[in-house]
Amino acid sequence: MAKKILVVDDSALMRRVLCDIIDTDERFQVVARATNGLEALDLLSRNQYDAVVLDVNMPKMTGLELLEELQKRKIPARVMVASTDTREGAKTTMDALELGALDFIHKPDSAVDCRADIFRDRLLKVLDVVSASRLPVFDSHEKIMEKQATAAKMADFARKFSSKTSGTKIVAIASSTGGPKALQSVIPRLPAELDAPVLLVQHMPKGFTASLAERLNDISSIRVKEAAEGDELQSGTVYIAMGGMHMNVVTSPGGKYTIHYTDGPNREGVKPCANYMYESLTASKFDKIVCVVLTGMGADGTVGIRTLKTHKNVHVITQNQATCTVYGMPRSAENAGLSNQVVALDEIAQEIILNVGVKN
Repeated sequence: MAKKILVVDDSALMRRVLCDIIDTDERFQVVARATNGLEALDLLSRNQYDAVVLDVNMPKMTGLELLEELQKRKIPARVMVASTDTREGAKTTMDALELGALDFIHKPDSAVDCRADIFRDRLLKVLDVVSASRLPVFDSHEKIMEKQATAAKMADFARKFSSKTSGTKIVAIASSTGGPKALQSVIPRLPAELDAPVLLVQHMPKGFTASLAERLNDISSIRVKEAAEGDELQSGTVYIAMGGMHMNVVTSPGGKYTIHYTDGPNREGVKPCANYMYESLTASKFDKIVCVVLTGMGADGTVGIRTLKTHKNVHVITQNQATCTVYGMPRSAENAGLSNQVVALDEIAQEIILNVGVKN
């Protein structure tokens, strides 16, 4: 049975193009259309859809305003943002993801370009993932603010076990669809005194990872930055891989660990790819490497962690199915027998802290 899709766009031509693309795939059927957020809100209040394709800039009620209303009214919907703003307007996209959108796609400026195979294939791929995703769960403002307080408590608790986490350590996280939202339940709970650097590969195009780093840094005690070429790894800092490049860790002539980017082809269909990050750590001399695999489609991370485990002392934490937006990457790692712990999203930061400890 075809999945029911709602398309929301103020342009009649763009609505027709999007609907034509979606209806050519037997997996989907456009069953409703809306020209602005108000019409969409009315439809979503009365009906259920498998996914919503949402424009951002619309009259009467914008896409962001619609997402805010859905959150206020506790109306869950699987939303993918398709807007000309999503490439240049990274802030707008991050706002949409924070408000419950599950993924996004850049919509070309002209309807003619929308008919190109590259856009069609990307649209259908993202729509397939979003329509199969878990419905979003809305955090209260109080719960979001509680995360930093939790980080401080966990740091105090971890100090009691500091003798168990001796040696040099590093944390390496892989994340994809649903990741920007999931990371808000992990990174803000890590203390500034974490006794390890944190590497993070989030599948995002160029231009978006800087905004992601800024958002997470604003709500976290631990420092968060988009990793730059040559950055020297320091404990208590999260390094987010730059979109559109593969992030690796290399050892400098002075024995320091630094960031190095390569501009190779997509791997696992993505760029950056976490497999490269994990494989680059095989030449390191860290005493312990904690790998974390969060929500996401596909299997990125599995091959890299398997290779890493044959060379290093590795502890693997995977997000459990119940809290994943898309249970793809964690399931792949678990099915490969690589996972040491299967953990709910809200408990992942705690396990990271207990595995690497904090600086006294």
